[in-house]
Amino acid sequence: MNPALWLVRTAALRPEAPALLRGAKQVADYETFAARALSIGAALAARGVVPGDRVAVVMKNRVEYLEAMYGIWAAGAAAVPVNAKLHAKEAAWIAAHAGAGVAFVSEELTEELSAAAPELKLIEAGGGEYEAMAAHAPLAAPQEMSRDALAWLFYTSGTTGRPKGVMITAGMIEAAALTYFVDVDEVHATDCILYAAPMSHGAGLYNFMHVIRGARHCAPDSGGFDPGEILELAPRLGDVHFFAAPTMVHRLVAEAKARGATGEGIRTIVYGGGPMYVADIEDALDVLGPRFVQIYGQGEAPMSITALPREVVADRDDPRRAVRLGSVGRAMSCVEVRIGDEAGRPLPVGEAGEVMVRGAPVMPGYWQAPEATASALQDGWLRTGDVGVLDADGFLTLKDRSKDLIISGGTNIYPREVEEALLTHPEVSEVAVVGAPHPDWGEEVVAFVVAAPGAEAAVATLDAHCRSQIARFKRPKRYLHVDALPKNNYGKVLKTALRERLSG
Repeated sequence: MNPALWLVRTAALRPEAPALLRGAKQVADYETFAARALSIGAALAARGVVPGDRVAVVMKNRVEYLEAMYGIWAAGAAAVPVNAKLHAKEAAWIAAHAGAGVAFVSEELTEELSAAAPELKLIEAGGGEYEAMAAHAPLAAPQEMSRDALAWLFYTSGTTGRPKGVMITAGMIEAAALTYFVDVDEVHATDCILYAAPMSHGAGLYNFMHVIRGARHCAPDSGGFDPGEILELAPRLGDVHFFAAPTMVHRLVAEAKARGATGEGIRTIVYGGGPMYVADIEDALDVLGPRFVQIYGQGEAPMSITALPREVVADRDDPRRAVRLGSVGRAMSCVEVRIGDEAGRPLPVGEAGEVMVRGAPVMPGYWQAPEATASALQDGWLRTGDVGVLDADGFLTLKDRSKDLIISGGTNIYPREVEEALLTHPEVSEVAVVGAPHPDWGEEVVAFVVAAPGAEAAVATLDAHCRSQIARFKRPKRYLHVDALPKNNYGKVLKTALRERLSG
């Protein structure tokens, strides 16, 4: 079904319910939100956009983002959200690869994107042309959309080579949205989703659950993630939900400590998109309390592979707590998860291998990339590229990306295990472990360390700490102190950049 139907139904049931907020200020109720989306859909259709076409959205987080996307769906087209932090040439390449002829864009991005993609029709969010579209005679109803229809074309972050376009269908969105209520968290009409992470990524996919329930949608004035802004907004809004990458949680906790804040007004923080170390989530629980739920997913199976619910994250009496808190939870209700060997054959409980998943939220393939699709999908199973282990209770523990595995002297070393050990030392703020070529051992373990404020994090101290925590052969052979770790637009550490630094 067309996701825009959820908006139309909520607007019919609760037309005066608050819908869109800029900061703490309401700018639209559900009746207005739906009307503007249907008008934008009609205006797109009048410009020649037909069902199946792709329309790009290149904006910072703002309320017009939701209006534009629901307008695109109302027209029966597919949204192509593009991270606003990308270089204009990168954004132009994505729009061209997707075959998008129209893009909704933030005004501050217009000039550079226009120069990079002169053939792309740009519509500035909030500008005169945009407002005229939002006032157009509306569609009577959203265009029909089958379960297999392309609804969202998500381009991977592309840390190595060109990004690939993940085809997210209407049926995938439906499965991911409904399983959220079963496996992740409930949403109430009084709740408020705060868009702190980029709406072009996972945070944007969480809009559906809140539209279904008629909850509020807040785009912060900063247009992105500002820990101080969140801590100030949350008590004013109340019952706040948001998605955050682990690095964002780390920064939020540090800001809360500095302010003496406890997370008032925040109901749920869903974290995922990278490894959350046990030391970090324990610290977050100490400071902000039981507000955390973990999810594991990929663009290819959006936000819907496994979940670690609030009660498990918060249960400090569980004798298996350390293992479970270090896991990413159990399979969500709409998928099957297994561990496979190099050929994709299932491995027994406790053996490490590639995480594989199949079910309703798994993509049909990559846009215009049959070879990449054939490599990623095997008999309906998505090969995630992540290395993990399933225990007897079904909890999945991720070791690393398969490409990040270090093989030293013929022995497998998982960087995350070394990172977890180092992060238990109070003088370490952040760490990333990679393998570097070694003439005798094949690879050696190298740790890039960001020291805690005012701390030295001396090599001898860290090495002694590692020897007390993990096997000697796993400990880093080199410790390199850095001011910050390189990260992409979603807060993921770019280990490719670190390996390049070592080889340069």
